[in-house]
Amino acid sequence: MVDTRPLGRQPGSMRTVERAVPAPGSLATGMSAVPEGTPIELELRLEAVMEGVLVTGEARAEVTGECSRCLDPITDTVEVGFQELFRYPGEDDLGAAGDTDAEDDEEDYYLEGELLDLEPVVRDAVVLALPLAPLCRDDCPGLCAECGARLADVGPDHNHGEAIDPRWASLRDLGEEFGER
Repeated sequence: MVDTRPLGRQPGSMRTVERAVPAPGSLATGMSAVPEGTPIELELRLEAVMEGVLVTGEARAEVTGECSRCLDPITDTVEVGFQELFRYPGEDDLGAAGDTDAEDDEEDYYLEGELLDLEPVVRDAVVLALPLAPLCRDDCPGLCAECGARLADVGPDHNHGEAIDPRWASLRDLGEEFGER
């Protein structure tokens, strides 16, 4: 929660805030995540406008995960920018017909008294910035499809010999039995 009282409601007033907050649970995609409790560094610019408080910010957090090719553990930093308008409570904009659109109200954020709750905004921004298929390095060759060895460790001459279709293995065994190859 960020207190907006020092900002005031005078349109045009501006205030910057820097703080670190612990990451809430479930900031994750399939192979990468911001661990719960990890500090998320926030740099915020709060601007009073006619409708409410415009928040422009940047979030920075440490990401952990697994390489999508070789499954080695990785750590990285994600930086993401966001901007959101928090409307003053009880001061809804009236549409042309004189009533508010219920669908728009669901998408809007509102101040809670003089406080604004940034958790949903930061959560959405950070999760969307997480890599879906993180790599330990850009040229990671991955794992061997037959034995599971890391191809970066075994080298380019890693070979399992001639691959035989298992459906024909019985015929090959018969050929070896009768001395034919």
